[in-house]
Amino acid sequence: MKKLLTSFTLLLFFCSFSRKNITWVAIGDSITYLNEHANETGNRITKGYMTRVVEKLPFINYINQGHNGWTSGAIAENLEKIAIPSADVYSIFLGTNDWWQGRAIGNLADYKNNTGNKTFYGSFRIIINQLRSLNNNSKIILITPMQRGDFVYIANMENNAYGSYNEKNGKTLAQFALAIDSIAQFEKFTLVDLYNTSSLRVEKLVKYKRLKDPQSGNYKNYLYPNFIGIPFNSATDEYPYPKESIDITYDGLHPSDKGYSIIANKLVKVFKKY
Repeated sequence: MKKLLTSFTLLLFFCSFSRKNITWVAIGDSITYLNEHANETGNRITKGYMTRVVEKLPFINYINQGHNGWTSGAIAENLEKIAIPSADVYSIFLGTNDWWQGRAIGNLADYKNNTGNKTFYGSFRIIINQLRSLNNNSKIILITPMQRGDFVYIANMENNAYGSYNEKNGKTLAQFALAIDSIAQFEKFTLVDLYNTSSLRVEKLVKYKRLKDPQSGNYKNYLYPNFIGIPFNSATDEYPYPKESIDITYDGLHPSDKGYSIIANKLVKVFKKY
């Protein structure tokens, strides 16, 4: 009888400290999408931020709802098509494509009044309304976009874009990050602020950008910000980010293994509270 009671006590002890499994849906753009598509990075990454979180917290089961090139507006427009499931935790990691595509930001009133999918704020309201309809008790994490360097797509160099050091359509990427911050404050959501994370600042994204010196025509490794304004010809020039240039990103925009580790570590701290 004594042994039986001891065994029962131990069972209760271990059960009390066991963690409930958590289902996590990660909504995002290519930075999220690439978690399962390392081959599309030229195998410059091994795994994305979701896999890294689950490796440290195996009680989490994640679902990747990353959509390559999509804005918050595209997510809001296609909610029925992509069929986001009910989950315990949702993270929303969007904004960089909204900035580059020149979308209107709007203001917090657009979010509060649910004015539709014409503004960044309005898109977030549509997405969050949908998540609440799926599970009103779920936790929602908002993630601000990272700062960006000059992006050049490794599989097609014609797909390139300048960094967030410049405005696009009269707006800064910082304004989109601030909009996400304001929604998080209004809703009392957890915010993971990558835009203002010092280890992810634009000058740390790559070690250098390799370009032709306009004077000599010879290739030269330019540090940030010295490569700003140096011409790049996608038809004739070499890829400007050799493997040796990789730091926080491998292409000026998408995180490397080092960058994904920083993102994952921030999310692990959040999930440990749940």
